[in-house]
Amino acid sequence: MDQIKVLDKTFKKFIHFVQIQEAIARIAAEIDRELYGKNPLFLGVLNGVFIFAGDLFKMIQTPCSISFVKMASYLGTESTGKVHQLIGLQEDLTDRHVVILEDIIDSGLTIEMLLEHLNNHHTASVRIASLFFKPKAFKGHFSIDHIGIEIPNEFVLGYGLDYNGFGRNYRDLYVVTKDEDELVR
Repeated sequence: MDQIKVLDKTFKKFIHFVQIQEAIARIAAEIDRELYGKNPLFLGVLNGVFIFAGDLFKMIQTPCSISFVKMASYLGTESTGKVHQLIGLQEDLTDRHVVILEDIIDSGLTIEMLLEHLNNHHTASVRIASLFFKPKAFKGHFSIDHIGIEIPNEFVLGYGLDYNGFGRNYRDLYVVTKDEDELVR
């Protein structure tokens, strides 16, 4: 579908599923090169990351494990500017190589908070992998080790990303149509 309607917004296809899968394969190969044999722990930030994490995890060749945390900074289509940790981390991270997985990094507030939290866990290393990245929205003070696809600062949906909880199930990435481009994720 080239155009979809989700709730009260219309979206048009922006990035095809095949291109997304190619980006994930590239990230998996990079991580395998850097962490092969180091027993990394992938730490996915829910809800949006579940599709990316599942596809990436299937492509990783090194022995590893995965866990999830749930954090949120969005209400509707706007960031609240505050990040709330909803579900905490249970694993012992001492001397583990951790790879934080995000579906999208825009402002970077969620990752900033997670990095502060991980600072007390004596990890061997922490890397960040994001499927999508909005460089023009980024306000973080950290580097992103693995970026799948850079995108403009527009509101997107699909491939795990939502609009008020809907639209995560679309396999392609969609962008809000121009007449509704006041929205920014």
